[in-house]
Amino acid sequence: MKISVDEAKCCGAGQCVLLAPEVFDQRDEDGIVVLLDAEPPEPLHATVREAASVCPASAIELSEHA
Repeated sequence: MKISVDEAKCCGAGQCVLLAPEVFDQRDEDGIVVLLDAEPPEPLHATVREAASVCPASAIELSEHA
């Protein structure tokens, strides 16, 4: 799995950080998402998928490795 985030779309809701703090963080000054791990280990994939699905701004994009 490879993750990318669109900071311009991010509204700072923080749902991704609550669900997957190993993968996502937020900037202190404005709450915009910070990607900590663009290729997380397999045990985190389900959580990352959930984080992407609940993002109100659809700022998280996932691509699955074959």
